[in-house]
Amino acid sequence: MSAASALFEPYTLRSLTIPNRAWMAPMCQYSAEASGPEAGVAGDWHFAHYAARAAGGTGLILVEATAVSPEGRISPADLGIWNDSQVAALRRIAAFLDSQGTVPGIQLAHAGRKASTDRPWLGGAPLKPDNADGTDSPDSKGGWQPVGPSPVAWSERHTVPTELTADQIRGVAAQFADAAARALDAGFKVVEIHGAHGYLIGQFLSPHSNRRTDEYGGSFENRTRLALEVTDAVRAVWPEELPLFFRVSATDWLEEGGWTTEETVRLAALLKEHGVDLLDVSSGGNASGVRIPTGPGYQVPFAARIREESPLAVAAVGLITEPAQAEKILANGEADAVLLGRELLRDPSWARRAARELGGAVRVPEQYGYAI
Repeated sequence: MSAASALFEPYTLRSLTIPNRAWMAPMCQYSAEASGPEAGVAGDWHFAHYAARAAGGTGLILVEATAVSPEGRISPADLGIWNDSQVAALRRIAAFLDSQGTVPGIQLAHAGRKASTDRPWLGGAPLKPDNADGTDSPDSKGGWQPVGPSPVAWSERHTVPTELTADQIRGVAAQFADAAARALDAGFKVVEIHGAHGYLIGQFLSPHSNRRTDEYGGSFENRTRLALEVTDAVRAVWPEELPLFFRVSATDWLEEGGWTTEETVRLAALLKEHGVDLLDVSSGGNASGVRIPTGPGYQVPFAARIREESPLAVAAVGLITEPAQAEKILANGEADAVLLGRELLRDPSWARRAARELGGAVRVPEQYGYAI
């Protein structure tokens, strides 16, 4: 490979230049304190985890799904960004990433009907809500009552969510805006709105989970209303010179009655008009029991189609593991950047290895210089 590797070309969005196009996808660590004054606060594990990937040359790191409210957490151990204690801990992480030449980003999320579950390595089972009188249920483990667009549970095991009122829906947009302002205060330079994987915004997008008959349900225009209201609320507090991302599931992988790729293309054009700069293209997560044909780069065709048929820049994700594979995606024009997930869990210095293989270059910490 020549030095003109596409993977190691800088990428500029608004006034922000990201040093390369090998980015870290948001991946929950389920490792925050679950209750008390430290609930949702990033700890030593989070710092070490993200710091290692920054030292490894990753161009942009999107910190895992960070809840905009306590009830918006997937599990009690999720990160949060609804108070100042959480901001202080996140500021330490963002500052270190920036010091290593890595752009610090964060994903803002609300789990909706998929909230209140246990850590995945403990089985990930839904946690029952506390008793109505405020006391803990014997098997609640700190669970709470989830909310959603409609009283439709994600699976037979999950708690039926409470249907949000129109005023509560508008309150969710305000929570995202408040979280974005806190993210800016913490030093992040990219914010991503989580509209994928069957979490709250994605639940509103899909007729599979959204059975409403008011202005937030039914037609495409109504089902996308929350996504656009959240985008507008975040963009209003996020600086004009900094980019805004949106993560979407391009399809529910349902033969009928679900969110489709065609609708994703339509949404991408609207998001561009509302100030989104890049679409992070994933898929699935909104319907339980769906068989997804996974394989290397299995979601890349969705990104390629959206990039071709909409005005929005895109990042591809999904079993992208090898440097040559990532390079080919970019060289073929299928995406503007690649987001690595589990491969970066296995290899924190993936970007440095890719640079060696492709003839690119990444920043090397001075402390490691004599060994590299």
